[in-house]
Amino acid sequence: MLTVTASGTQAATIGVEHTLTTLTAGKTYTLHVDCAAMTHGSGTADELELRIKTNVLNGGTERVTYYALFTGAQDVPIKISLPVPVPQTATVTLKQTAGTGRSFPWAITTPD
Repeated sequence: MLTVTASGTQAATIGVEHTLTTLTAGKTYTLHVDCAAMTHGSGTADELELRIKTNVLNGGTERVTYYALFTGAQDVPIKISLPVPVPQTATVTLKQTAGTGRSFPWAITTPD
């Protein structure tokens, strides 16, 4: 069983790293993003970066723990990150770097 910790839809602006949510409880989280709107486009394919940044010590600097890059139309549109253990805090981001700005439904889950 999974619990949805946070969810929403992010309208991406090309080149802007959007914060989807900040996690403040030490748990293991998984990011789910629906990339069905992505296309190859006429000239420039859509390109999307997903990141989960965590810190090791309370108040420490968050650094990239999970990163994924997707380009063009996706045969498997729902992207699910590896489970990321978060000892302190984490920031989850989405950045569309090319193509036409799309809207991406997303959710963060944790096991019960």
